Amino acid sequence: MNEPRPSADTAKSSRWCSPSPLFGYDLADYEQLFEEKVDLMAYLLTERAVTWEGSVRAALTNQQVYPKTESGRLRTWVGVGGSPESVIRAASYGFPLVLAIIGGAPARFKPYVDLYHQALDQLGLERLPVAVHAPGFVAETDEEAAETLWPHARVMTDRIGAERGWPPLTRERFEADIAHGAQHVGSPETVARKIADTVRTLGIQRFDLKYSNGTLPHEAMMKGIELYGSVVVPRVRELLASEPATAGA
Repeated sequence: MNEPRPSADTAKSSRWCSPSPLFGYDLADYEQLFEEKVDLMAYLLTERAVTWEGSVRAALTNQQVYPKTESGRLRTWVGVGGSPESVIRAASYGFPLVLAIIGGAPARFKPYVDLYHQALDQLGLERLPVAVHAPGFVAETDEEAAETLWPHARVMTDRIGAERGWPPLTRERFEADIAHGAQHVGSPETVARKIADTVRTLGIQRFDLKYSNGTLPHEAMMKGIELYGSVVVPRVRELLASEPATAGA
């Protein structure tokens, strides 16, 4: 075995997006699967010969992995959906953190950012960046963005909800999530201001917009990407330059 790495023995992760059944794994073993695979990934990222043994796959003995990178290490982030144990696990392995915010106000994730920083401090590790991954859509106006996105967001949400026991998406809930929740939807100015507010509130260093929304037409996505890159991103930088995030984003 390679030298022990710090780990969170009690760590648990959200199961909402697990592909385990697809690969023949039992979801009852989720925690063990996740913990061991993250542990192995941490060793592989060193780009040195790996000797590793677990219980969910064959052991490795002095195994090299190719190709090597020029930098010597791939920057790897760990995404979490709001589990404190998963946040601690990411910190224990020294991975930057991505908060997957798919519902509710981004501000409610601030305790997880604080917990991540506290865990890094207690482990004696340097402060690492935190990102948010959240859904959104950009159009010329707020009304156009909402009207274009609504039927496609409903199809996507209801399809997933049928498997997970969610109630059907209502227009009221959809609009509430745009106004106060995770959806970053609207005109370039509206989306830029909401992203800047999310960055300031959480003190994050990166924001990823999930621009694909179910059956949303390709043309609409391409237009949204164009507005995001050419208008929204520069505007977010202007807003943050005039009023930076408290934690320095």
